[in-house]
Amino acid sequence: MPTPPIDPEDQLSLNLDDPAAPEAAGTEDESADATSLEVSHPFVPMAAKGQTPRRMGHVGEMYGNWFMDYASYVILERAVPHINDGLKPVQRRILHAMKIMDDGRLDKVANIAGQATQYHPHGEMAIVDAIVNLGQKKLLLDTQGNWGNVATGDNAAAPRYIEARISKFAHEILFNPKITEWQLSYDGRKKEPVTLPVKFPLLLTQGVEGIAVGLACKILPHNFIELIDGAIECLRGRTPVLLPDFSTAGLMDATEYNDGARGGRIRVRARIEETKKKNLLRITEIPFGITTSSLVDSILAANDKGKIKIAKIEDLTAEFVEILVHLPAGVEAGDILNALYVFTSCEVSISVNACVIQGEKPIFTNVTTLLKYAADHTRNILKQELEIGLSELEEKWHFSSLEKIFIEKRIYRDIEECATWEAVMIAIWKGLRPYLKLFRREVTDDDVTRLTEIRIKRISKFNSFEADEYLKGLEKEIAETKHHLENLTKYAVAYYRDLKAKFGKGRERKTEITSFTRVAASEAAVATETLNVDWQEGFIGYGMKRTGDPLCKCSRLDDIVVFLEDGTMKVSKVTEKAFFGLPQHVAIFNKDRTPVYTMVYRDGRQGRVYVKRFQVGGVTRDTVYDLTKGTKGSKVLYFNVHDTEEESAAQKLTVFLNPAPRLKSLEIVLNMAEVAAKGRSAIGITVTDHSVKRVSRVK
Repeated sequence: MPTPPIDPEDQLSLNLDDPAAPEAAGTEDESADATSLEVSHPFVPMAAKGQTPRRMGHVGEMYGNWFMDYASYVILERAVPHINDGLKPVQRRILHAMKIMDDGRLDKVANIAGQATQYHPHGEMAIVDAIVNLGQKKLLLDTQGNWGNVATGDNAAAPRYIEARISKFAHEILFNPKITEWQLSYDGRKKEPVTLPVKFPLLLTQGVEGIAVGLACKILPHNFIELIDGAIECLRGRTPVLLPDFSTAGLMDATEYNDGARGGRIRVRARIEETKKKNLLRITEIPFGITTSSLVDSILAANDKGKIKIAKIEDLTAEFVEILVHLPAGVEAGDILNALYVFTSCEVSISVNACVIQGEKPIFTNVTTLLKYAADHTRNILKQELEIGLSELEEKWHFSSLEKIFIEKRIYRDIEECATWEAVMIAIWKGLRPYLKLFRREVTDDDVTRLTEIRIKRISKFNSFEADEYLKGLEKEIAETKHHLENLTKYAVAYYRDLKAKFGKGRERKTEITSFTRVAASEAAVATETLNVDWQEGFIGYGMKRTGDPLCKCSRLDDIVVFLEDGTMKVSKVTEKAFFGLPQHVAIFNKDRTPVYTMVYRDGRQGRVYVKRFQVGGVTRDTVYDLTKGTKGSKVLYFNVHDTEEESAAQKLTVFLNPAPRLKSLEIVLNMAEVAAKGRSAIGITVTDHSVKRVSRVK
């Protein structure tokens, strides 16, 4: 929006004559600037601490007002649709311009944009983009040429090559100049509609997205047929359940939709089919707001990061979506399906925020309220149209009856000898006087004047029988119109059903409503890497194919648990290569599994030997946990792990001692069933004070 120029004098009007202002430059208050001005406007800075508050300067006031004006303008005139017709101003002006141009033939989009610039104070490219957006929704415009592809993201051809016109459906629901409220265009030269008299929940059918200053709007598109059925339910006093429907189809979980109100959201998935080939997946439908190219890019990015493993991907999309995902040998299609949903754009979450303009201000609402408003608004417009139609029919009946009497009773002959206009009027009034009680409203001088305008040819060809039949037809139409006004809800229901019959074919629901099970990223990750361990150097990772020993398959999202010879333990995220120290045991860490560990360790360099059985429980990643008493020089002499408590308790260990004076036996047998399984911080049970040679399991 253009900003008004600043008067040079205004730039200096910072209250320099104010007694509280600094006396002259170079004083102690030399650093005082605009921040020392007291302001009441929220967009102008307050007075600096310790300085005397002062009145807001003229420049600050102007900037504050300009920001508020700009914010209001963007909200009301750019980004947010009006609740009455569900259109943004640019869309409304385009449709109005196309209606003026309409002659039944297709018009170049470039010409339409040029016509619309008479009403919309912005560049033609912005108007062209809005026209293309309307055309791609295939509802209000009939199009010809390359209008782009919503699925692939391909752009439309240049506006000089593509054509459009108002569709039959738009003619049916959008326009009626007799009940349209008009306003002057931005330059005051043209008239444009404040809102169009839309007789349909257009806002919910098309959906809308806009970002303004301080707020945003996102209303998802809904199914054409379901909206008509829902509007009928609203007219009958019931509350329908509405869920979005997308032209790109796909699968939708709307359990958190919240009726489209602020804070609600849905999850949408691509439709992925498993083919007869075990290593091939076919994507035939994509999520709303995602293109095939962006979907392919997300799959390739996930593959590069090691989150999924694919051999290649082919985008064969033409009229219909078809993306082929080829998997490498050894990777089953069922294993990678969840990973595609978790790590790529095959599943997206869409937040909603139903915000519309009502009464010159934005309001936040929900889909059901919008549908009820649209149904009531349609009924009110139909009422206005019926009332206007009834008035026109009664006016036709009135003048046709007046004309019939004027001709049949040969009143026109009474004016043949009249020399003045006044004499003509008096003669006609005199001839009509006996029949004035037959009319439904008072006869006026304007009516009598119209009688004088009847041509002689019409009088000479007047047929009394045809006139009577015409009046009977008018009376029948008047009676029908009055009946419709008395039964307005039934009439509105019939109107909606007629729309459904005329335009509902081929608009059945495309998006399948279902529910998704939330899959954790760690669970969806496919084990495409090999975890390697260098037992001598203490390095662990999936990038050590030459220097390490392969341990197991892993994904790049896995955590590993490492038990070291010094009796410490750490859980870390797997990487290409990381140093941990001399490992005693390495495994993929699963917090849902609770294996039982058996450990025999020496406390310090020459201390006692202890045995304990324990479970790890909750841990913090990259935190070192000491499983011994913490004495420096401690060492693990034996370590083992079992999945169950029973397996751990069933084992027996033999502790071999080094020879020593007075030592009668060099072997100690440990029955693990006698050692209770506790937490990782437990010290354990003393085995011996003597030096231990080794510990082995009794087979």
